[in-house]
Amino acid sequence: MTDAEDQHWRIGAYAICRRGDEVLVVRASARTTVEGRWFLPGGGIRFGEPPDVAVLRELFEETGLTGHDPRIVGVTSDLHDREDGGRYFVVRLLFEVVVDDGVLVAEAEGTSDAARWVPMDEVRALGAIPYVLRALGLDAEK
Repeated sequence: MTDAEDQHWRIGAYAICRRGDEVLVVRASARTTVEGRWFLPGGGIRFGEPPDVAVLRELFEETGLTGHDPRIVGVTSDLHDREDGGRYFVVRLLFEVVVDDGVLVAEAEGTSDAARWVPMDEVRALGAIPYVLRALGLDAEK
């Protein structure tokens, strides 16, 4: 059994943004353990920060786009081993978010280094992290 000191929580808010048949995704930077993989814009909720505010903040930080009308549509969770030992329990609040048109701007020195609109039928081939496939309802497809 894992020692309680080696158990960590992370609660995040993530945006599902659609444009026609495309979805907005961001690429994990070298500052992560999944460099080069694609995920939904979002991240950790700050202490005391409302989740619907966090998702809009994270969306802007990672893509440069302004979002509004966040609507919670689901929750996912999973366990991850930490490189330094111990485990993370990650809970992700998933929001559908309407975004204003604009130019995508990659996050500078953050956990993502690129943002892209991708056709839904290409998300799997892009190398999206498993929670993204679950969030978009693509996990049952082969």
